[in-house]
Amino acid sequence: MPQEKNHAPTLYVIAICKLAKGIGLLLLAFGIFTLSRRDLPDVFDNFLQWIHLDPENHFFARIADWLSTVTPGNVRTTALATGLYGMFLVVGGTGLAIRAKWAIWLTIGESAFFIPIEIFELTQRHLHLEPGEEPRPQLFRRIGLAIVLGLNIVIVWYLLKNRQRLFRHHYQLNQSEKSSKIDA
Repeated sequence: MPQEKNHAPTLYVIAICKLAKGIGLLLLAFGIFTLSRRDLPDVFDNFLQWIHLDPENHFFARIADWLSTVTPGNVRTTALATGLYGMFLVVGGTGLAIRAKWAIWLTIGESAFFIPIEIFELTQRHLHLEPGEEPRPQLFRRIGLAIVLGLNIVIVWYLLKNRQRLFRHHYQLNQSEKSSKIDA
């Protein structure tokens, strides 16, 4: 008979974080998709006026110019990719919460996938400046990226190190199935 599941607050924190990120991304994808039918520069100008900023400011004008090059197809593709990743996180978070054996590998793979990208961003990526533009400090961006990198490393390490303890009920079930097949 399989043993009862151990308490695993860290596992549930990881699951809740994955679920929260997934739901947030699904809501963001829905919001992005609704923008695909609207004129993005006009939406941006209305937003700037709503928060009482000058849309004629050079910085905001450049953003509006860039938004005019974005096609509805690009917006729908971005919404689709965001939605798919959001669903992926919801499925993984739900699987972790119910302690499905496949979910631990899904979460390890998803978290480990981003580690080399984050390392590259921290070590190689430089700000591309326009001629005559002053470099801006990227300290907060780098600190944020370092925190995300650290969290992903901790998640992968924790799940790999504790997978048999956290999912003991699956491992014991497999062992009893193997021994019953050998006996038969």
